Amino acid sequence: MEITITKAASPKPKPDDSNLGFGTLFTDHMFNMDYDPERGWHNPRIEPYGPITMDPSTMVLHYGQGVFEGLKAYHTTGGVIQLFRPQENMKRLNKSCRLLCIPEFDEAFMLKALKTLLQVERDWVPTAPETSLYIRPTILAMDPFLGVRASHTYRFFIILSPVGAYYAEGFNPIKIMVTKEHVRAVRGGVGEAKTLGNYAASLLAGDKAHQAGYTQVLWLDGVEQQYIEEVGSMNIFFMIDDELITPALNGSILPGITRDSVLALGKQWGLPVTERQITIDDVIRAHAAGRLQEIFGSGTAAVISPVGELCFGDQVFQIGDGKVGPMAQKLFDAITAIQYGKADDPMGWVEPV
Repeated sequence: MEITITKAASPKPKPDDSNLGFGTLFTDHMFNMDYDPERGWHNPRIEPYGPITMDPSTMVLHYGQGVFEGLKAYHTTGGVIQLFRPQENMKRLNKSCRLLCIPEFDEAFMLKALKTLLQVERDWVPTAPETSLYIRPTILAMDPFLGVRASHTYRFFIILSPVGAYYAEGFNPIKIMVTKEHVRAVRGGVGEAKTLGNYAASLLAGDKAHQAGYTQVLWLDGVEQQYIEEVGSMNIFFMIDDELITPALNGSILPGITRDSVLALGKQWGLPVTERQITIDDVIRAHAAGRLQEIFGSGTAAVISPVGELCFGDQVFQIGDGKVGPMAQKLFDAITAIQYGKADDPMGWVEPV
């Protein structure tokens, strides 16, 4: 398929790179593509950023049949724009499509389309330290129909947003709260998909955590409410007795690409690396015995988020000395150095635009 390009008549002024937030500003152009049963995915185009017209009965508004991804483009010190493991994002988006009964797409073509969009918008990739261009590919069910079934038509779009640090705290320890009052997902559902309803399901518990002074919620499994799963926007890791531990993927945990990168680097560095079930009681006992060294999250938006405080019920635990732990710092430095072109890429993770 040929990608058509229509340029914006009045480009927006570029923001100040030193004063970027997260997810509030958007570039001049977006990518759009449509699906119907007769033509499949068709009409790929780059056009001015703007609203998507929907009928009030559009199925995504009523039944939540939609999926999305999140990745970033980085401006290196050598002036190159590059992506970090974008093929994995395309694979994961197609996996989400399968779980939500959405037609799959050609991953190689979509990576080409993304690169074309980034070439059009290359001046929007910020250059200040720790800034990047956030990329949000999304697929929505577009049939105007009220009835519980898979849609026949879809819209695939990609929007871009120049961003600074995800957390206002920057690379400093965050505080997280365990909830047993709410659950995010259960095995056999769509917890491992990057889909709309998973994030809606997290809002109430997240709001309660914020009111209590915590940044995010640490979710437990939805059946026994003992086994740790993930944090609101991150996978979670524990350093216990010099062993790097993360909950095993079980069908209700998002298979994070940064999570996979952390595991790969840990193995390369010769660390004992384990994916297994771990309960909140296991973590509390390790803390009481002085064996819990660090907790940190991993995700595209924040890369690595050290945890300085954990709340469970009426108990509050300081993690380590409440500061950034050495493993969190080492992983953050290693991953961001690869992303920004400051270090070699021994894993072949970088994709030049």
